[in-house]
Amino acid sequence: MKIESIQVLRGPNIWSIRREKLIQMRLDLEELEYKPSNEIPGFKERLEKLLPSMYTHRCSKGHEGGFFERVEEGTWMGHIIEHIALEIQTLAGMEVGFGRTRSTKTEGVYNVVFAYLEESVGIYAAKAAVGIAEDLIEGKEYDLTEDLARMREMRDNERIGPSTGSIVDEAVRRDIPYIRLNSGSFVQLGYGKNQVRFRATLTDNTSSIAVDIAGDKEETKRILKEQAIPVAEGLTISGESQLEDAVRKIGFPLVFKPLNGNHGKGASINVRSLEDAREALHHAQKYSQRVIVERFITGFDFRILVINNKMVAAARRTPANVVGDGRHNVAELIEIENRDPRRGYGHENVLTEISVDRDTHETLKKAGYSLESVPPAGETVFLKSTANLSTGGTSVDVTDMVHPHNVFVCERIARVVGLDICGIDIMAENLSQPLNETGGVVLEVNAAPGFRMHLAPSEGQPRNVAGPVLDMLYPPGKSARIPIIAVTGTNGKTTTTRLIAHIIKNNGYRVGYTTSDGIYIQNSLMIEGDTTGPASAAFVLKDPTVEFAVLETARGGILRAGLGFSRCDIGILTNIQEDHLGISDIHTLDDLTRVKRVLIEAVKQDGWAVLNADNEYCAAIGRETTHCNVAYFSISEHNPVVEEHCGRGGVAAFNDEGFLTVKKGTWKIRLAKISHIPITFNGTVTFMIQNAMAASLAAFLWGFKIEDIRASLETFVPSPAHTPGRMNVFDFRDYRILVDYAHNPDGLKGLREFIDHSDATFRTGVIAGTGDRRDDDIREIGRLAASMFDEIIICQEKHLRGRDYNELVGLLQEGVKEIKPGLPCTIIGESKTAWEHIISKVKPGELITIISDAINNAYETVKRHQDSVAVH
Repeated sequence: MKIESIQVLRGPNIWSIRREKLIQMRLDLEELEYKPSNEIPGFKERLEKLLPSMYTHRCSKGHEGGFFERVEEGTWMGHIIEHIALEIQTLAGMEVGFGRTRSTKTEGVYNVVFAYLEESVGIYAAKAAVGIAEDLIEGKEYDLTEDLARMREMRDNERIGPSTGSIVDEAVRRDIPYIRLNSGSFVQLGYGKNQVRFRATLTDNTSSIAVDIAGDKEETKRILKEQAIPVAEGLTISGESQLEDAVRKIGFPLVFKPLNGNHGKGASINVRSLEDAREALHHAQKYSQRVIVERFITGFDFRILVINNKMVAAARRTPANVVGDGRHNVAELIEIENRDPRRGYGHENVLTEISVDRDTHETLKKAGYSLESVPPAGETVFLKSTANLSTGGTSVDVTDMVHPHNVFVCERIARVVGLDICGIDIMAENLSQPLNETGGVVLEVNAAPGFRMHLAPSEGQPRNVAGPVLDMLYPPGKSARIPIIAVTGTNGKTTTTRLIAHIIKNNGYRVGYTTSDGIYIQNSLMIEGDTTGPASAAFVLKDPTVEFAVLETARGGILRAGLGFSRCDIGILTNIQEDHLGISDIHTLDDLTRVKRVLIEAVKQDGWAVLNADNEYCAAIGRETTHCNVAYFSISEHNPVVEEHCGRGGVAAFNDEGFLTVKKGTWKIRLAKISHIPITFNGTVTFMIQNAMAASLAAFLWGFKIEDIRASLETFVPSPAHTPGRMNVFDFRDYRILVDYAHNPDGLKGLREFIDHSDATFRTGVIAGTGDRRDDDIREIGRLAASMFDEIIICQEKHLRGRDYNELVGLLQEGVKEIKPGLPCTIIGESKTAWEHIISKVKPGELITIISDAINNAYETVKRHQDSVAVH
């Protein structure tokens, strides 16, 4: 078998709208295409032995064991690899269940699709599954241990931590979109101007001054003490010269901790001798030069969580420990404890595995034990000096036991320090009595406190502490989203996108929009190039100044990675024509329709799908769309699709006696006179009329006023400023030049109307082909050019895309000769030379049409020529 490619899908895609995280592996089975599983001796038995847990896979049988039945009956290896990839991810602690395997038009080649939780793990699982299948086919033993360990390691390196993850999960439950901003815990919730960002449990609302205060334990204690909040007596030292004085002033037992420490790192407790104090000082100074020395307070370690100045949870924390049984030594008891299924590596489970480190040895030593000691039955032996969950500690929820006075104290502490999310560490006998009665003290105040002890305590009621965070970040009435209008189709996407953005800008919004020319924020080009994929959409949605997004969405991005957004308010499908066929398993217009449909399926429930009623494939999608509202546009009011739709009370736009008109049921609303819309060239260019209809219909459905839509339509002029490379007409004294991006036969047909309506005495066309199209698509460019022009110049300077230059030019020539064998056709391989040739022989009354791909930066070249002519 051979893996041809692996793609990571991150948004709604051709396989699923809901399941956005999928791996798509293109797999060539080679000779195994002719050898299903039941023809491989012993394969099923070896697979069952290696992965017995796959018995739970129901497959198409619909019951447990169904998958193994399919293997016994005979199924293809791509299907088996899909199931293996899912199962090994589950065994590594990432439960996934969705998969699809489909054949392609190439014999023996399959698309194997399956879900993932972490990208790197999904890619690894794809490759490992193929390796596992190959070894099982050959009868080799396969050891999964290394794969599972590697996948867990990759997961922990890549995945969001438990605190951040809980906030993200809560956001998803509330239908708030999120974007991960780095490989760590930096996350954006919401889009555009309505975004908020957070890292771990630090948010946009978190005061940097408060974080500084909480990070300086000495300053925190001073501020709390001034506010009559009980704190542990202590002082800060920075060397041994101050140690004896500190010991004399405070007295044993002592606690040592780094001034700027966290997670219990560098801390030592219950220090009872000067020798141990020196060692504790040196240990703390590994993390901070300045060290806090405090009196050791007996009692229990409590963590109180305050969010938005309200106490939301409290937990009693216990350091990692084992309980003696009179038979096993401490090392063996740790091993037994780590077998608890609740314990896992890092943050993967409720509890963390207990590791043996310096703190363990020191804690045991103080208790008179070592790892080889055998504690008596029932005795609790502590293994760590602090109760952090990350070192194996446990937590018990005590939220409902906190005395009202202590609630008041903790909420006051959060306000005094100024933290929006505040973790308060208290040492006390209990929290059910006021601290001033029990002698309890505040040990620390923490910015960015961990949530795991509250989300999944080892005992007691789990608390959804992420809920109050979302309540704070998005209070009632505050939206997390911005409006999104997305545009797809074969032709007309860019002009439609730009016109919609023009309308929206004229209505006072700051717009971010993506096109095949670049990404724009309001009137500024931010990134130049073809920016119609998911990464470009994310660029706009991450911009905090954007109030409205208009996103051109091309076929390639959908196939490569899925949509860059989970849903849109309005989805526009301009048309579906023959282009890019034969690429990425898209061979027919039905295949292409399946790709374009993804955008329409991503329209929100009360949103609108705007479809071209003159295109049979768009109309078919409209008939099948039931999850959202549908509106059509057409050149004719009498289009049967429009008549039926409006007859049922639907909305449509069309040409009504020369007016761009919207019809709702039986009511007609005239938006603008078509001849007054500049991009239609006095109503002579049908495809531009359709673009204007699609854009104005979307604007109407959004709720913009008729007069504002009309004003925008009438001020949107086909030019390098508004529509670069799209129907740009340059008038000279006795000739004209038309520049357009018509890169496929349908686009070229659209130009024919304008050219036929022109009064040109001679028509010259400058054309080029694109190497990743089918042979006949390239010939068709030549055929159409021959029917439209009196002379042709082929300038194939770029876009070979794997083809030989002579082959591409030859196909264009073949098309020309099929229609007009004697038509003058000049081959020029370099755009500068082609331009000089055109201008040197221009005739009075001539119309020169340049397909913008043929001459590099064609409209800029023509503009410079126009400026130079004006100067002379």
